[in-house]
Amino acid sequence: MSSTSDTTANNDRVIIFDTTLRDGEQSPGISLDQGEKVEIAEQLARLGVDVIEAGFPIASQGDFESVQAIAKSVRGPVICGLSRTALGDVDRCWEAIESAERRRIHVFIATSETHMKHKLRMTPDQVKAEAASGVARARSYTEDVEFSPEDASRSDFDFMCEVLQIAVDNGATTLNIPDTVGFAVPQEYAERLANVRKVVKGDYIISTHCHNDLGMAVANSLAAVQLGARQVECAINGLGERAGNAALEEIVMALRTRSDYFGGIDTGIKSEELARTSRLVSRLTAYPVQYNKAVVGRNAFAHESGIHQHGVLNERTTYEIMDPAAVGQGESKIVLGKHSGRHAFADTLKKMGYDLHGDALNQVFARFKELADRKVELSDADLEALVAEEMGDTVRYAFSLVSLDSHGGSSSTPTATIVLDHDGKKIEATAAGSGMVDAACAAIRQATGIEGTLTDYAVTSVTGGVDALADVALRFEVDGVSMPGRGLSTDVVEASARALLNALNRIVRVRDTGEDPTAVSRPGSLS
Repeated sequence: MSSTSDTTANNDRVIIFDTTLRDGEQSPGISLDQGEKVEIAEQLARLGVDVIEAGFPIASQGDFESVQAIAKSVRGPVICGLSRTALGDVDRCWEAIESAERRRIHVFIATSETHMKHKLRMTPDQVKAEAASGVARARSYTEDVEFSPEDASRSDFDFMCEVLQIAVDNGATTLNIPDTVGFAVPQEYAERLANVRKVVKGDYIISTHCHNDLGMAVANSLAAVQLGARQVECAINGLGERAGNAALEEIVMALRTRSDYFGGIDTGIKSEELARTSRLVSRLTAYPVQYNKAVVGRNAFAHESGIHQHGVLNERTTYEIMDPAAVGQGESKIVLGKHSGRHAFADTLKKMGYDLHGDALNQVFARFKELADRKVELSDADLEALVAEEMGDTVRYAFSLVSLDSHGGSSSTPTATIVLDHDGKKIEATAAGSGMVDAACAAIRQATGIEGTLTDYAVTSVTGGVDALADVALRFEVDGVSMPGRGLSTDVVEASARALLNALNRIVRVRDTGEDPTAVSRPGSLS
């Protein structure tokens, strides 16, 4: 994988033209200051992009100064500024990029009837004259000049080609064919670019610039590459006007992953920097990356389905066509939730140091499934608490919780109805208390017939968030025998009930077996 920032024609290599700092910053609500733009540009250079479109210098003094700062400090990529065909725009653009190690001026003017009539208010002949003068002026400053006929996908093909030929004749070295409003579809767009190559004579690189209004920006860009385009204009995280631009990370990894289809065409991108670049741009623009975003989304290499988890654990390539480490995403992520299977659950616990088998695994897995129906994703801390609750001792459960229904409020007496299972029989009891936890515990004492004293009670949150698991630890004393109990649930009342039942079951064991109470209260085996 080459890291050379070569912008000359090469049939085996696609030039990556990054427009995050120009078109990307035009996304509604994004306004980067100079320091932020330089920071992103430096990361783009580390990523290995060939061309950085640093901004639109004529747009504002701030944009001019940001482009100038990037030109002075960032080395490696070509630094490009965008300019309309007006000579003053071109002069200002050159002034901004002049100090760059390598520089490009990108000149544009619209060629669609809609734009010429309603925006430019120019005749076709005026547009041709503007293209000629603007490109010629840019070429007087630098040999690297790009020209774009804005709204190319809706332009009359013959007229657009006339303008493109004028641009080449006046010194343009790259012809960019923008699908400015995301109107094109892949085959149509690719054929348009291929036909430009047939009609417009000269030595130039043909480029794509696709917007995502119909969700086809990446598909259109790749189709064009297949038919000869050798520059792709794109943005990190697909940022850009309206629905955004083609996503850089998707273009790069599609070419690399499907090298067989694209005939070995690659880019100079250091793909292991993709995730880091995505996070930086997201942080500085305050534009979040959707969880299921291809390549860089947090779920791009995450698996919750039990079938998928089993496959990935046996062989990653069963459900992953890219190596997460190759794009800077680390390792595959096994997400434990209600769709997870026993295999992934046991593997995750083993990595945490809990090697469970047989009945022990079945017991913890059953409780995990119950909790997973209430909490979308269980963290390692949740799992540790779950194992501690279920496997903290070797007691047989004389009483197990079937259901709990509690009610309370500032204007009513808290009550709780509990149903327990005791040797296959259901026992139901209802009790009131000073609070819902007190009412639930009173109902348990009534159902079990065991009275005693609660000597310690503490509740902690296992993780953050409103769906955090409540971890209740208590100690209950009966006839001089004091036993600890622990319960876990997304509901603190249920967690308290489970903790009390855990302590009572230990007490029942002492009564039935005559075992040493201190031995019963010690943790048992986890295997």
